[in-house]
Amino acid sequence: MQALVLEAYNQLTVKEVPTPEPGPDEVLVRVKSVGICGSDVHGYDGTSGRRIPPLIMGHEAAGEIERVGAGVSGWQPGDRVTFDSTIYRLDDWFSRRGRYNLSEGRRVLGVSCDEYRRDGAFAEYVAVPAHVLYRLPPELSFDHAALTEPLAVALHGVSLTPIETGDAVAVVGAGVIGLLTVAVLRARGCAGIIVSDPAETRLEKARRAGATQVVDPTRTSLAEVCAACTDGRGADAVIEAVGLEATVGAAVQAVRRGGTVTILGNITPQVAIPLQRIVAGEIRLQGSCAICNEYPAALTLLERDAVGAESLISMRAPLSEAPALFERLHAREPELTKVILKP
Repeated sequence: MQALVLEAYNQLTVKEVPTPEPGPDEVLVRVKSVGICGSDVHGYDGTSGRRIPPLIMGHEAAGEIERVGAGVSGWQPGDRVTFDSTIYRLDDWFSRRGRYNLSEGRRVLGVSCDEYRRDGAFAEYVAVPAHVLYRLPPELSFDHAALTEPLAVALHGVSLTPIETGDAVAVVGAGVIGLLTVAVLRARGCAGIIVSDPAETRLEKARRAGATQVVDPTRTSLAEVCAACTDGRGADAVIEAVGLEATVGAAVQAVRRGGTVTILGNITPQVAIPLQRIVAGEIRLQGSCAICNEYPAALTLLERDAVGAESLISMRAPLSEAPALFERLHAREPELTKVILKP
């Protein structure tokens, strides 16, 4: 099969590789659409440390079942599916308590680190366990279904964050996860949604997604804007969707005393935090890891066209164009939001 292989940092090659052989409890999926995630771009240049070459990246995908393993029931070739990006165990302490995203020994599709390596979906075929599959609604396109994973990530982050109707919430970062978070917050009835990003084109997309106010942090302090919107208190919650020291710090400065900062961004392994502000303000600082049972809700929202899926897709391209597109995404071309590859 043809696959996009990260052979070294900043070096992607489309080449022929062996088609994966599904295990007894796995299915082989013919990939119809797969999105390039921001984490893939940071894996491409080695920033995150979670895409050690050689590797086939890619985890935001949808397609058709090509073949099923001997132990698989309830699925058959031709079924239209998407799948969770987390490969988790069914029998460990966390999964039994409904927190499979924290499962012992979990792996993520298209990720390689010191602990494991799991090839992903930038390829004609990918093998995944049957228990991570989700059936697509009949009218949902493969391209829009490829957004299920990032939408589920946004839903999970919002679900962890104490938010009440009428709250003011800030979102740091207006990439795809940030934009989908805005759409989810809008549906939750937030009175104010303040979005911070240095790119004007992304801020305009945030406005269209439902942001009530946008901030260019290179010109204006997010904390000052949040204070001005809340009689000086600060945002009730901040969702950080970048993962850099500067953006985590900005999130902590923008939240009110007793508020919550939820971190979805995961670019750098370590950041310094303003500890005294967190302690003195009783600020809750928490991480949000991947997805945990949000796929059904994400598929329903996409089926209803409730999050403007098409507006998030910048372009579609064959796998052969992926190396050049990664260079453009790495250069942060502002007009490129979500690129869908068609293996």
